[in-house]
Amino acid sequence: MLKIYGVYKSRATRILWLVEELGMPFELKPVIQAYKLEDPMAPNARLNTRSAEFLAVNPMGSIPTIEDDGLVLNESLAQTLYVARKQGGPIAPRDLNEEAQMLQWSLFAATSIEADALKISMANANGRLASAEGQAEAAEVAKLLARPFGVLEKHFAQHDYTVGGRFTVADINLGEIVRYAQAYQPLFDQHPKTAEWLARIQARPSFKAMWEKRLAEVE
Repeated sequence: MLKIYGVYKSRATRILWLVEELGMPFELKPVIQAYKLEDPMAPNARLNTRSAEFLAVNPMGSIPTIEDDGLVLNESLAQTLYVARKQGGPIAPRDLNEEAQMLQWSLFAATSIEADALKISMANANGRLASAEGQAEAAEVAKLLARPFGVLEKHFAQHDYTVGGRFTVADINLGEIVRYAQAYQPLFDQHPKTAEWLARIQARPSFKAMWEKRLAEVE
């Protein structure tokens, strides 16, 4: 059975959304981020990203990590692509052409969007986005995101989904990165087709089920 190390309030949402979509069984091994604990090295500390037990599995000390039939993967985008390919069906690539496109969109999201989008997510999480200063910071970040979001806007003006005209793992990978910027509405007002696509995929029962579990998670 697939084992997932991590918690819902982390990048593990990518693989956890996927397994919800596939309806496949899995074991969740809760591993919390070390920075969330007062003393992650205390003898009674929860299993966390600095725990020796977890570092033996993933020396980078990052979540999520998965184990499947002896294979260990520590990068979340690789995890979703692997599980989708293994399980098959409409969420997976149908041929080499689609597989290349899914890889391209996943890497595009990771290299061109994620770092800046995370700045908006973090500002929202710590309450800064509610202030004038935070809004000004987000506006500057949005300028950096204008180019990659422009690419998305052109694509979704012609396509309902990222690859193949259907919901696939590429939508999960891209959507979970674009989501980081979702708290800054002006960016999405300027890119309405991208906003429509994100709303479309987040309306899926699998996303809603994953998100409910994330909201219910006790840190």
